[in-house]
Amino acid sequence: MKSLQDLRRQLADGNFVFSQHAFRRAVERNVGEDEIREAGNQAKLIEDYPTDKYSASCLLCGWTAAGRPLHLHVSRADAAVVRIITLYEPDPEEWDVSFTRRR
Repeated sequence: MKSLQDLRRQLADGNFVFSQHAFRRAVERNVGEDEIREAGNQAKLIEDYPTDKYSASCLLCGWTAAGRPLHLHVSRADAAVVRIITLYEPDPEEWDVSFTRRR
């Protein structure tokens, strides 16, 4: 299982792939690969799902250079790239001001 440091490094380096769902969401939500790199570089692990359906996964929260918060749900499987399961800009009605804890 990948460590947070491994996930951050791979995301920042652009070593990631999208699930079909994540790709659709990135297009719909206008999230670019540069924003994923920026947010991934210093992302915090906010929820861990070690027994997720297909492989261990987690929810990361990071910020783009423009100050946009992003949540990245990623696989923690040992692989050459990080698989992004889904991504979104968190809803302030559902998350605290840091976007790291649910209300």
